Amino acid sequence: MKAKGTVHKYGDNVDTDVIIPARHLNTADHKELASHCMEDIDADFVNKVKQGDIMVGGENFGCGSSREHAPIAIKTSGIDCVIAKTFARIFYRNAINIGLPILECPEAGEKIQAGDVVSIDFDTGVITNETRNETYQALPFPEFIKDIMASGGLMNSLRGK
Repeated sequence: MKAKGTVHKYGDNVDTDVIIPARHLNTADHKELASHCMEDIDADFVNKVKQGDIMVGGENFGCGSSREHAPIAIKTSGIDCVIAKTFARIFYRNAINIGLPILECPEAGEKIQAGDVVSIDFDTGVITNETRNETYQALPFPEFIKDIMASGGLMNSLRGK
């Protein structure tokens, strides 16, 4: 599994209320959620993001409430992977549950900049910043998580077994 896209970069402690503000949680429509993704810290995100883009964050990305709406909004907006220095544990689990690839890599979270083009090899965990000609090593997904991602999320994976 691989991904390649343009980076949208955010800082430390990006919480789930910033990813998808609570005032928009009255819908289960994934496209409606995505249309409000990141709007309180990056009002133009939904106009800039393209299918296949990559999101990069700092420490404690996805902290706050345990809502699955946050990774759903990110994935449905077109983001193929989130890379961060660290993730809040509940966000990490929710992202895997809905099939949004996420990688922890402090060096990548620090060095990658907005607008860089990044490619990711999920089998090896190698993140290549094609703009800066740098590589960073994240831990690759174990086989069971690769299966979940390939199925599009935990529930689809379980249905297939």
